[in-house]
Amino acid sequence: MTTNRTALITGAGRNIGRAVALGLAQDGFDVVVNGASDRAAADSVAAEVRALGRKALVAMGDVGSKAECDRIAAEALAAFGSVDVLVNNAALRPAKPFLECTPEDWRRVLSVDLEAAIWLSQAFLPGMVAKGWGRIVNFTGMNAIHGYSGRAPVSVAKHGLWGLTKSLGKEFAKAGVTVNAISPGPIAADDDQPGVANSRTGYVAKVPMGRMGTPAEVATVVRMLVSEGGAYVNGQMLQVNGGAET
Repeated sequence: MTTNRTALITGAGRNIGRAVALGLAQDGFDVVVNGASDRAAADSVAAEVRALGRKALVAMGDVGSKAECDRIAAEALAAFGSVDVLVNNAALRPAKPFLECTPEDWRRVLSVDLEAAIWLSQAFLPGMVAKGWGRIVNFTGMNAIHGYSGRAPVSVAKHGLWGLTKSLGKEFAKAGVTVNAISPGPIAADDDQPGVANSRTGYVAKVPMGRMGTPAEVATVVRMLVSEGGAYVNGQMLQVNGGAET
């Protein structure tokens, strides 16, 4: 299928971001692959996109910087003319006691987890409005539902991202643009080894399905939201967590 549309995914070098990039390429989207530092990973994803018959651009940059967001957006628009789907996936999730968090700790998390979505949305929404069609998908995670101990900056940023989702969903709905959020539960990483314990396995006990999800399962929900069939889903947070209590 050919859509003549372009999607930009932040943090697309691995895990959920990679799965979203490949899933959208399968659905006919050209893809802008963003990564912060691992150029080899981003290039690999771009090569996989091209192998699926779609165009790909690697736009490296730290989305925690507005100047970098502006540059990434300019590169994407110069290459494709428009970005029709924006997936704000890049995030930092540091754990640190609240009383030890410095102004820099707060600034860094808020800039990547919240402000990047603001700057990139501002960059691409005018084009979406002009075309009368657009999709924005934000990744909030369970930090937007629970106030986790030791992760105050992350929880604050993700709550803010949920608020941004609802606000933009209302403001741009009549322009043909939908804005939604996805809250993944425990998701296995690309490099997880079967049977090897990691820091996330404790969460599995809270998942009725008794397992971690996969990046591809999360990407499937993104693909639905940006499809024509998902056009009436707007301003929502979809939980992809195997039934974990929220």
